[in-house]
Amino acid sequence: MAYVATIGNFDGVHRGHQTVLKKLLSRSQALGLPSMVIAFEPSAKEFFLGSQAPARLTNFREKFNLLQDFGIDRFVCLSFNRTLANMPPETFVRDVLVSGLNIKHLTVGDDFRFGKDRKGDYPMLTRMGDELGFSVENTEGFVVNEERVSSSSIRDHLANGRLDLAEQLLGRMYSMSGRVIHGDHRGQDIGFPTANIPIKRRFSPISGVFATKVRIEHDTEALGVTNVGHRPTVAGTRTQIEVHLFNFSQMLYGKHLTVFFSKKIREEQKFNSLEELKNQIRVDAETAKEHFKIAA
Repeated sequence: MAYVATIGNFDGVHRGHQTVLKKLLSRSQALGLPSMVIAFEPSAKEFFLGSQAPARLTNFREKFNLLQDFGIDRFVCLSFNRTLANMPPETFVRDVLVSGLNIKHLTVGDDFRFGKDRKGDYPMLTRMGDELGFSVENTEGFVVNEERVSSSSIRDHLANGRLDLAEQLLGRMYSMSGRVIHGDHRGQDIGFPTANIPIKRRFSPISGVFATKVRIEHDTEALGVTNVGHRPTVAGTRTQIEVHLFNFSQMLYGKHLTVFFSKKIREEQKFNSLEELKNQIRVDAETAKEHFKIAA
């Protein structure tokens, strides 16, 4: 089976990525060939930079679901290891794209680089396409309000609490998802029970306290206040998401939640006592309710 494909990290599946995917699907329909997205795990930056790599906007499952929702026929995830890192771009094209995956058309972003030392680029792909029998199409970057859409710019907006600007570049509210696990029940003890969700990535691109919308599994929705951090008041060490839902009493253990971040309320901070923490959560909850216009 031959494919129409694109290659990239696709972290966040933002509006720039969406432009590439729309062109991919259009070409797929025109050529009568199935579409394919080729990505890497871990990312090249995670492989080379380790703990210095930027935080992921989307974990693997989130990225897969977003691509699936877009209608992509096949998602191929290549293991980014030492062999792939040292592979000359010409070898990658011949052995992986052509011999391995039978690519007949390739759509790439305008800043796409690949292969050892990032020597592979659009002109190289075009030359090799003429030689090996596949076509190549370049997609220009997507600009919103004179800002080029990129994963790094979205990270910057999220880190600085500019959720509205991040939403413009993503084309949707920023969200994180995961399955609810058992916690230490401290929230319940102080009158604010929380659903605890591990972030499933090395670092979180977002931290602090937020007014959030929450989708439970695929049907139920609720509003709440959410902390993303490591809970310094109770000497926490693991970064996680803690969601307190308003007017909600159903059991959530084991359920999959998607948390949409609507407004940043404050940074995470350490309090001198659980009573101080309880009082601040009460204030945070009222701030979130005012944001959502929920009657007290």
